[in-house]
Amino acid sequence: MTASGQEVTIFWRPGCGFCMALERQLADSDLTIHFRNIWEDHEAAEFVRAHAQGNEIVPTVQVGETVMVNPTAGDVLSVANKTDS
Repeated sequence: MTASGQEVTIFWRPGCGFCMALERQLADSDLTIHFRNIWEDHEAAEFVRAHAQGNEIVPTVQVGETVMVNPTAGDVLSVANKTDS
């Protein structure tokens, strides 16, 4: 969960350097992150394709209702740390 109570999910696949880099960059944050492997989770793969123009581009990150394809750690933190006003 984030400070604003939003779920953070990273959709990834084994061997993805971008996924590993994003995970490392977010490791020191206070985010609780759920990971879904698109090679083992059919619904996760469908979710990614639905948000990446039919492609399986990872990392794809969902923060609450916001979905980002291949975001930077800064992008994720920016969305995750927004509070509801």
